[in-house]
Amino acid sequence: MKEQRGAIAIIPARSGSKGLKDKNIRPLRGKPLLAYSVEAALDAGLFDTVHVSTDSSEYAAIAATYGADVPFLRDQRNAEDASSTWDAVREVLRKYEGLGKRFDICVLLQPTSPLRNGKDIQAAYRQFTDSHAGSLTSVTAVEHPVQWCFRLDGSRSMREFASSPYKNARRQDLEPYYRENGAIYIVGAEDIMNPAFDFYSDRCVAYVMEQSRSIDIDTLEDFLLAETVMKPWEETE
Repeated sequence: MKEQRGAIAIIPARSGSKGLKDKNIRPLRGKPLLAYSVEAALDAGLFDTVHVSTDSSEYAAIAATYGADVPFLRDQRNAEDASSTWDAVREVLRKYEGLGKRFDICVLLQPTSPLRNGKDIQAAYRQFTDSHAGSLTSVTAVEHPVQWCFRLDGSRSMREFASSPYKNARRQDLEPYYRENGAIYIVGAEDIMNPAFDFYSDRCVAYVMEQSRSIDIDTLEDFLLAETVMKPWEETE
């Protein structure tokens, strides 16, 4: 029988954010952004290890305060603007193996999705294991029907939309489309260690999340939106 090694949650939080300085530790309603993902992973109760992958000792100390395991920092070669997140994940798995810890399942939780909660992680994990999928990514319905999208030429004419068969369609009559929301990625640890592994193969499945929990923070405006959405939730707790 194959040895059962459990699961690891990896939260990638490098310090070199260019668009919004120190985004991953920027306070959001009294807590650093990355803390929400650490707490959600711990609340899920699924993981042998919840690790924050960072190149910053300051970020590592903050992550540890909220319960993350950070026994090492990310190599600089995996902390550049063009660095691959999956290369950083492979580095984490290799370093833990060097510490005598190996895992069957890897769950990547972007710190920029603070409204994703432990129940979402539990449900996505259950879907992944029950479906025997090759990988899983979280998605949400697009905010507006793609059938209502159109292009504009130099004259700004609406002719493309005017000729569309969907111009008078009701939203509820249109087939829904989905987009990745960046909140949850799940894959077998052995699979992702293979650089040739195709995460988005036909064995990749989607976990559908509500739009209200799918805010992906990249700008100051995203922070303000997340604060607005979170406020009534906190008032009802």
